[in-house]
Order: sequence, then C-alpha cells, then structure tokens
Amino acid sequence: MKKTAVIQKEYYKATLSTLIALSIPTILEEVLSTLLQYVDTAMVGQLGEKATASVSNTTTIGWLMYAIPAAVSVSLLSLASKANGANDLNKLKKLAGQSITLGLGIGIILEAIALLLSPYIPIWMGVESDIIKPASSYFSISCITLFLRTSSRIFAAMIRSTKDTKTPMIISVFENILNVALNALFIYGLSKGVTGAAIASAISYGVGGIAMLIAMLSNKKLRAGLGDMIPDKAIIKECFTIGLPALGTTVASCLGYVVFAGMVSGMGTTIFAAHSIAVSAEEIVYIPGYGLRSATSTLVGNAIGEKDHKKLKATEELSILITMMIMIFNGILLYIFALPLMNIFTSSSNVALLGSQMLKLVSFSEPFFGLMIVLEGISYGMGHTKNVFWCEAFSMWGIRIVSTFVCVKILGLSLTAVWLCMIADNVCKAVLLLIA
Repeated sequence: MKKTAVIQKEYYKATLSTLIALSIPTILEEVLSTLLQYVDTAMVGQLGEKATASVSNTTTIGWLMYAIPAAVSVSLLSLASKANGANDLNKLKKLAGQSITLGLGIGIILEAIALLLSPYIPIWMGVESDIIKPASSYFSISCITLFLRTSSRIFAAMIRSTKDTKTPMIISVFENILNVALNALFIYGLSKGVTGAAIASAISYGVGGIAMLIAMLSNKKLRAGLGDMIPDKAIIKECFTIGLPALGTTVASCLGYVVFAGMVSGMGTTIFAAHSIAVSAEEIVYIPGYGLRSATSTLVGNAIGEKDHKKLKATEELSILITMMIMIFNGILLYIFALPLMNIFTSSSNVALLGSQMLKLVSFSEPFFGLMIVLEGISYGMGHTKNVFWCEAFSMWGIRIVSTFVCVKILGLSLTAVWLCMIADNVCKAVLLLIA
C-alpha cells in the first residue's frame, strides 16, 4: 500500500513537471501577447473615445469569423496529440498536410466574406452615425491578411500537439511586437490614426501567419508533402465529428457576444468605450488560464494516445488545481489595480472610472472563469466537444442574453447590471461543465 502511494506521488510529480514545462511557454505567449495588445489599445485610446469605439465595435465580429478556424484547430489538436502519443508519424504528417488545405481554404473564404460585408457591419452593430465610416474602414483594411491570421491558429495547434509550445510563443510575441512598432509608425509617425492601426494589424498578422506555416513545416514530425495536402475524407470526417460541436460552441458564444455588445453599444459611446476597454483589460487576468488550457488539451490527448489512464487523471486534477490558484491570485490583483489598469487605455476619466467599477465587480468571479476554461481544455483534449457546446449555448443565450435584454431594453438599468449578467453566465458555465 505504501509502495503504491509512493509510486502515485512520483507519477503526479512527473505529470506536474511536464504540465508546467508545456504551460509556461503558452502562458507567457498569452500574457505577453495580451500586454502588447494593451499597448495597441492604449495607442488607439489616446486618439479619443470615438477612435476606441471605431476599433472596438467590430471586435466581436472578428471573434465570430475565427469560429471556424478555432473549431478546426480544436479538432486537429485532439487528433494530432493522440497520434503523437501513439507515435503515429504518418498520421501526424497527413494531419499537417490537411491543416494547410483546411487553414488556407477556410481563411480565403472568410476573408472574401469579411471584405464584402465590411461596409454594413458597423451599422448592424448599432454604432452612432459618425463612427460608421472609420469602423468600416478599420475592419476592411485589417482583414486584408485575414486568411493568414486564421490559418496561423491552425498551424500553431499542430505544432503544440507535438509538445512544442515554445515556437508558437516566439512567433506570437514577435508578431505583437511588430504590431506595436508599426502602430507607432502609422498612427503617430505618419498620422494615419485609426487607418494606421488597421494597416499595422494587417501587416503584422500576415507576417505571423507566414512564420507559423514555415515553423510547422520545419518540425520533423509535421513535414508534410504535397500528397498529404490532398483532401483526405477519413481525416476530414474525424475533424468534422470533433470540430462541428466546437464550431457550434464558438458560434453560439460569438453570436452571443455580438448581440451582447450590440445592446451595450446602444447605451452610448462613453458607456460602450468603458465596457470595451474593461473587457480588454480583464484579459490579462484570465489569459494564463487559456495558456494552461492549451497545454492541458495537448497532455490529455497524448495520454489517451499512450493509453495511460493514470497520466490522464493526474493531468485533469493538476490542471484544475493550478488554474484555480492562478485565477484566485489574479482576481485579487484585478480588484486592487482596476483603476490604474483602465487609465493605461484611456485618457477619459469618466471611461476609466466606470470601467474600473466593472473590473472590481468581475474580479470576484475569476475562479469560476478559470474553472470553466480548464474544463473546456480537458473536454477538447478528449475530443468530447458536445458537452461544451450545450453548456455554452444554454448559458450564453439562456442566462446572459435574456437577462441583459431584460436589464437594458426593458428595465433600463446601468452597465453594472449588464456585467452582473455576464458574471452569472460565466459561473453557470463552470458549474454545468463540472457536472456534465
């Protein structure tokens, strides 16, 4: 009995070591990328509330467009990590080839749709009339390299499936540094304002997409040939089986965010600016959770491929424990530094004060958000995407959207009520995933 306990302890130590080794690069990637995006948001924020609203207004539409490549990346990560765990190199190369075909094909279609709809999206989002033109211009210009940006996410998932989390981190951080540098050039150096921010985004994300493709093909396990890029019915079917519920999850979530943001944007420019900036500011708190989620999905898939149930159980338990500890600590920091954080992004004292109040409110729910994130990662690594879809659809639309509509459109309540609806949604999702 004592010997069994010692072996189990050593097993957990080994799993913890691997989880931390894989998690550190993904967490650093997410945190550094978010910090650099903070700089990006702050640069635009210095141009005024209207500039912030012009850039932020189409953010949720961007999330919606990434739903398909996000679903493909979830399915490929699950399949590739299992193949890597089983040491099936032929399937890994075939999956890498299919990722190129799917990534670029889907990206080109999405880009064409985005460019065609760019004049109408700000109108659908219900922005004020003087913001429609700059918002449309920003969206269309930033989408010029959309096919590379969407593909990059898929290629990064393939690289991570082989337990290489450092390469995507390096590329992502470089991409965001380039974006900040180009922002400085186009926004201030060439005085292009919002248009300059869009040009900087298009160039930096395009470069990042190309770099991620080169990195994937440089990985010995993923060095696909031309024959591997020919559509494979069996693999595509597997991708659809896992990816369709993941796609449904992202679509349900993103459409919810679009409707949610649309209701908030109708509350006025100052309120919407405070809401948008606060949402962006909160990212630094939960981003480490998403970094851990990627590593967890990879290890879960590898454990299944190796048919190692002890490693699977250890990965699940340790990833939940670490994520919860991080989110509790980060929630405390968010509460303490809410106002200074908002002041980084805006020169408007009204926007900063209102946004800081929302951040203090949401700080208490961060542990639930972290639990939701890690449970999603475990499910995705297993390829169990249906449960995540049903939890997301019910909570987003049954809790957040309905309650926000009642609070804003019927009762005419403040932004505080809106954020309470958002918190209720996150708590509900965590509980549903825990019992699913």
